[in-house]
Amino acid sequence: MKERDAAEVTVRETDLTTFTALVRYLCTDQLDLGEEEGGRAQRALDLRQLAQMYQVPRLELLCAQALQESVAPATAVPLLEAAHATGDGRLLAQCRRYVADNAAEVRASGGVEQLRDFGVAKGLLGDALDQVAELKGA
Repeated sequence: MKERDAAEVTVRETDLTTFTALVRYLCTDQLDLGEEEGGRAQRALDLRQLAQMYQVPRLELLCAQALQESVAPATAVPLLEAAHATGDGRLLAQCRRYVADNAAEVRASGGVEQLRDFGVAKGLLGDALDQVAELKGA
């Protein structure tokens, strides 16, 4: 890395907690996403981005696994949007299926209000229309 000879290194696009988690992983081979449930998903997203940037493939896989385990009513829509933005097809498919199967819980958790990406909204609307068509055909 070009930073090896620098007295000070600036790491952009991260925060101290996420960078500390990266260094802790590199030193201990342990993934620590913190205790708070909602924050774990965001930390996994941020840490996966750092793992990609610094080419740490095992950490990237561990973060992807943690994200898949984090899909819940309150996290499904933000994770869906993140998966869409990063091109994570596996997480995208999992979140779309989760939203379809747990629509009432996602809606009750405020998931609809969290939706910001118009492309994701169009995809969810398409999923809903497909389900209506299936119900009419059955």
